[in-house]
Amino acid sequence: MSTHEGTLFDGLGEPDASLPSGRFASEKVERVLQWFTRCAERSNLEDRFSSVLRQSIDEVLDGQRTGRYDLKDLSKTEKTYLGTKVEIVCQNEFGFSDGSRMDYKISGVDVDAKFSLTGEWMIPTEAMGQICLVMSADDEKSTFDVGLVHVAEEILRGGANKDSKRQMSASGRSAIRWIFKSGRLRRNILLGLNDEKKRLIFSGSTGQQRVNNLFENLLGQMIDRTTVQTTARQLDAPKRVRDARRHLASKGIVILGHQNESVRVASALGIAVPDKSSWISVRLVPAEGRSGYGRQVEINGSWYVRARDDDPAFPAPAVAH
Repeated sequence: MSTHEGTLFDGLGEPDASLPSGRFASEKVERVLQWFTRCAERSNLEDRFSSVLRQSIDEVLDGQRTGRYDLKDLSKTEKTYLGTKVEIVCQNEFGFSDGSRMDYKISGVDVDAKFSLTGEWMIPTEAMGQICLVMSADDEKSTFDVGLVHVAEEILRGGANKDSKRQMSASGRSAIRWIFKSGRLRRNILLGLNDEKKRLIFSGSTGQQRVNNLFENLLGQMIDRTTVQTTARQLDAPKRVRDARRHLASKGIVILGHQNESVRVASALGIAVPDKSSWISVRLVPAEGRSGYGRQVEINGSWYVRARDDDPAFPAPAVAH
């Protein structure tokens, strides 16, 4: 298997030949790596790691209460806690048992979980000689890295911080057996918006107005529950979406979900079908008299196409969501 971005590595990356022979081709690393390989055969491992990291980041940001969607807004204490959150969510996702000395027991091997936003992992004294599952995430680039490393003196820098933790050296990073390098992290929708879009969305004085703005200004983009809750700073995302449907209907905007007529309408128009707890908005106009507009959909006996920017607003057809 080739080693490319977003792909499960097959024990990849041979250890740096300049490092002590055999030190990093540890049998324990191989056993844990094989566990993840077998796991990938049962399910989509990349999606599972993406969900672990996305959930951990979103829970620490706590957007529904704080309105935050950028990790730069976290305090130093919160950034430290993010590592603990990743450790907990990862264990819950994969069902790891507790380790004897480290965080997890995987295929009979003690494994310590280490997360870093920068990929500069700090290794504690007690992890010496142990296996670490190293994880990092770049929310702006929507990527993540996950790998395994056997901690030894040769992979660490000399100086320690006040907690006696030492940073992995540049040559030590070459000892990491990558499971994913630049895996696909589920996108942080609000973080990726330009300033004008953010201004349009957050100009609403109430949570419902901001959610209305969200679906009006992000036509054709998949919107998840966390994005709705962060925008509204309220918990009940489905209700906010239901109300947005009513408020935006006069502008021809329909908000499609994951069930009933939504699935048929999205498929007919050639747009992504939302999964559970996601929505996508589209502005429709009657198809009659409009040529070259692309795919059409029949709703309640009439035909509609996706509107262009300069089309006047027509009332949206009623879709059974």
